[in-house]
Amino acid sequence: MRYIILGVNRQTISEWETDETLPDIWQSKRLALYGVSLDELMEFDLDIRDIQDVIDRTSQAVSEKIDWTKAWSKKYPVLARYQSEADIPDYAAGLWKRLIDLEKKYGYNDLDAFLVLKDILAWSGRTEKNSRNKFQLTNLREACYSKENI
Repeated sequence: MRYIILGVNRQTISEWETDETLPDIWQSKRLALYGVSLDELMEFDLDIRDIQDVIDRTSQAVSEKIDWTKAWSKKYPVLARYQSEADIPDYAAGLWKRLIDLEKKYGYNDLDAFLVLKDILAWSGRTEKNSRNKFQLTNLREACYSKENI
């Protein structure tokens, strides 16, 4: 009975289930009647190798033309508004200090120092969220803060 509403036969359903084919857009709309979202239907699973391939193929010239803040702000709206909320010069001064420190201590160029700092911040955020013992990270932050204000 459901096959009739979708306008397909059992073989078509079988092909969807075995990833031989995908429903067309009209069939997808009809599937919504059964509470199946398009994401669930397509089981969106982007392979990390596909992402890496896109990164590798993107030239520096193309990358420089992209407004990354605008692009990412669609997913993370805070990126569209922080510039009017946060004290950017104050934070920038502290970050520049850290970047210069990475360049001097380890010989990183500007871009490498930036990427290392970004990765350190991302790592510390993941560590804090996933750690059962947040005490260490809190002490590390306090030690860094105290050191900067000496």
